[in-house]
Amino acid sequence: MKQCVIQMFILSLSIIFTGCDSNKQKQTTRHMNTEIDKKVDSLLKLMTIEEKVGQMNQYNGFWDVTGPAPEGGSAEKKYEHLRNGWVGSMLTVRGAKEVRAVQKIAVEETRLGIPLIIGFDVIHGYKTLSPIPLAEAASWDLKAIEKSASVAAAEASASGINWTFGPMVDIGRDARWGRVMEGAGEDPFLGSLIAQARVKGFQGDDLSAVNTIAACAKHFAAYGFAEAGKEYNTVDIGTSTLHNIVLPPFKAAAEAGVRTFMNSFNELNGVPVTGSSYLQRDILKGEWGFNGFVVSDWASINEMISWGHAKDKREAAKIAAIAGSDMDMEGNVYVEELAQLVKDGVVEEAILDDAVGRILKVKFELGLFDDPYKYCDETREKEVIGSKKHREAVLDMAKKSIVLLKNKNNLLPLKKEGQKIALIGALASDKSSPLGSWRIASDDETAVSVLEGMQKYTGNSLNYVKGPDVALETTTFLHEVKLNTTDTSGLEEAINAAKSSDVVVMVLGEYGFQTGEGRSRTNLQLPGVQQELLEAVYKVNPNIVLVLNNGRPLAISWADEHIPAIVEAWQLGTETGNAVAEVLYGDYNPSGKLPMTFPRNVGQVPIYYNYKNTGRPVDKDDNVFWSHYVDVDKTPLYPFGHGLSYTSFEYSDLKLNASTFSVNDDVQVSVTVTNTGKVEGKEVVQLYIRDLVGSITRPVKELKAFEMITLQPGVSKTVNFVLNKEALGFYNNEGKYVIESGDFKVFLGGSSDTVLEADFTLE
Repeated sequence: MKQCVIQMFILSLSIIFTGCDSNKQKQTTRHMNTEIDKKVDSLLKLMTIEEKVGQMNQYNGFWDVTGPAPEGGSAEKKYEHLRNGWVGSMLTVRGAKEVRAVQKIAVEETRLGIPLIIGFDVIHGYKTLSPIPLAEAASWDLKAIEKSASVAAAEASASGINWTFGPMVDIGRDARWGRVMEGAGEDPFLGSLIAQARVKGFQGDDLSAVNTIAACAKHFAAYGFAEAGKEYNTVDIGTSTLHNIVLPPFKAAAEAGVRTFMNSFNELNGVPVTGSSYLQRDILKGEWGFNGFVVSDWASINEMISWGHAKDKREAAKIAAIAGSDMDMEGNVYVEELAQLVKDGVVEEAILDDAVGRILKVKFELGLFDDPYKYCDETREKEVIGSKKHREAVLDMAKKSIVLLKNKNNLLPLKKEGQKIALIGALASDKSSPLGSWRIASDDETAVSVLEGMQKYTGNSLNYVKGPDVALETTTFLHEVKLNTTDTSGLEEAINAAKSSDVVVMVLGEYGFQTGEGRSRTNLQLPGVQQELLEAVYKVNPNIVLVLNNGRPLAISWADEHIPAIVEAWQLGTETGNAVAEVLYGDYNPSGKLPMTFPRNVGQVPIYYNYKNTGRPVDKDDNVFWSHYVDVDKTPLYPFGHGLSYTSFEYSDLKLNASTFSVNDDVQVSVTVTNTGKVEGKEVVQLYIRDLVGSITRPVKELKAFEMITLQPGVSKTVNFVLNKEALGFYNNEGKYVIESGDFKVFLGGSSDTVLEADFTLE
C-alpha cells in the first residue's frame, strides 16, 4: 500500500501552491520549474500538518538502532515520533547497517514512507582524515581541497551518511576563537574560492551519485566575529563588514549550488540569527535565490529564549519558522509547538509548505525516494573506508598544507645521513592529537606520528625523548583537555639528549582538542610547560627545528627571535608523520602560505592584513598620537600569505597594459617571477589592490587574485592576471555592489607583505 502512495505522488503533477499574501508569497514560494518540484508539490498535498512539521524536525541518534526499541524517557518519545513520520532527519547515526535500520523505520513503518536525510559532521574527513580545514586553506590549492572533500564524501556516503554539516565558511580574524580551525582563515576572496571547492568536492557533479553528499554552508552569519573570540557570544559589526567580509563566502557557496545552509548561535544587530528574516528570507532566499533549506545549529531555536528574544518555545518556533529556519536541529521546538501555531492561524501553512518543500527537494535530489537504502551497502563500506587511494590523497593534502615560517641559515632540509638528531616532544609520538578536532567518526591512535614518519629515514641516528606531557585528555565524549602546567618530568632527559645531538627537532603546540567548538583561549602561547621545555633545550643546543602542531595561529615571538627553523605543521590528520618527515628531509619542498595572520601577542588580536588605514596611520610628528601600541610593534609576527620555500623567488617587471581604464575595461597585470635558488619550488603569486578613496573607506590591501606556479632553478615565468570591474568594486551599506572611479594601487608578491606596486586610474 505504501509503495502505491509513493508512486501516486511521484508520478502526479501539480500547480504551484498558493495561500499567502503577495508580500509573504514573494518570500516563501519555492522555485518550481523542474519535475522534482512537481513531485514535491504532489507529496505536500498528501501530508498532514503534523507530517509537515515532522519533516522540519531533526533528532540526534538516541539509541542503538540495530538493537531493541527504547523504553521510557525521551528516547522512547523520539522513537514514537520517528514511527509516526514526525522526524525528517537524523544526525550522528552512522554505519551502513545502522542507517539501514533507522531508514527502514521511516520508509516502511510511517504512513507516507518518506526517507530520512542522515546528517553528520564530516569536517575534514570521515575515517581517513585530511588536515584540519584551516591547514588545508594554507595550501591555497583549490583542486587539492576539492579532492579532500570528495574523499570525505566517498567514505561518509559509504557509511550511510548523505549530508555533511560543512563547509564552515565563517571568516575568522580572532585566533582566540577555537573554531578558526574549521574555516579557511581571514580573507573573503580566498575563503570564497575554498568554499566553492569544498562544496564541489562534497556534492560532485551529481548529487544523486552514491559517492556524493549534500553540503552545508555554515554558520549563517557572522559567527566568526563573536566578541572576544568567545564561543556562542554576541556579534556586533557594521554593515560594511557584513557585506564585504562576512557574506561573500556564503554567497559563493550558494552560487556553487550548496544544497543547505546552517544558521548560527550568535545574534546580529540584537536579533539571534536563527530568527533573522533579514538574513534568511531577504538575503539568502530572496536576493540570492537559494532554493535549498536552512537547518538551525544545535538547539539554536530553543536558545532564543535564553537570548531574551522569545519568551517560550511557542514564540521561538513562530519566530524561527517565519524567519526562514526550515529545520530544527535537536531543539524539540517545532515538533512540540509548530503544528498548533498553524492550526491557531499564527503561522501560515504556506510557510510550512515552503520549508518542507525545500527539504523534500533535497531528498529527491539525493535519490532517496528512488532508493532509500542506496547509502547502506556494507560491502562498499568495507571497500571504501581507509582505501590506499584515500590515504594517498590525504598525504598529498597534508604535505601541501605545511608552511615554512622561518629557515635561518638553511637549517632545513635535514641531511639524510651522518647526523645525530634528537626528536623531542610528547606530540612527536602522539597518534591521536594530530587527528585534530572534529574527528568524531575516526578512531583514536590512527595517525602516523612524527616519530614514525622520521623513523622511515634510517641514515641518521634518531633519539626520541618524550619530555613533559602536553595535556591529559579525559575519556568523556566532550574530550575535555586538562593541560599539564606543573609537571616537568622528562625535562632533564630532553636536555641531555639535546646536548649530544647535532640537530634538535622539537614537536610542540596544542593538543588536538584544544581547538574546535567551545575551545576559546585567552593565551595564545605554547600551552602548558612547553615554553619552559623549549627554552631549556635552546640553552644547550640552539640548532633547533621547531615543528608546530596547532589548530590556530599562535603567539610565538620568543621562538621567532631565537629558533632558527620553524615549521607550521598544524594538525594534519591520518598521514601527519609521513607528511612532516617528507618536508623535514626535503623530499617535499613546502609551498604553503598562511591563511591567517600570526600575532606577536594576544593583545594584538584580532589582527588581519586587510585593515583600514585610520586617520593617523603613521608617526608624522614624532609623538605618541598615532595608531600604534606603546609596548610592541603593531605589525604581525607573520603576515597573511606568508610562507617560505627551500628555494627563493624574485619578483620583477610589474606591468599594467595601461594607466587609465574605463569601468568596463579589463586591467591586465603581469609580473615576472624567477626561481633564484638551487631546487625546484612552488610559489603562490599573490595580487592585491587598494582603492585609495571610496564612499566607504577601503582596506589598505585586498587579495584579488593568485596563481600557484612551479619553477626549476634559474627559470623565470611571466604570470598574467586580469582584473575586471567586479574585482574593483565593493558593497555599500545597503548591500549593493558599486564600482567607483578613482585611483588604485596594485601589489604583487609572495605574501600580503608585497614587494612590487603600480598605480592606475579608473575613470
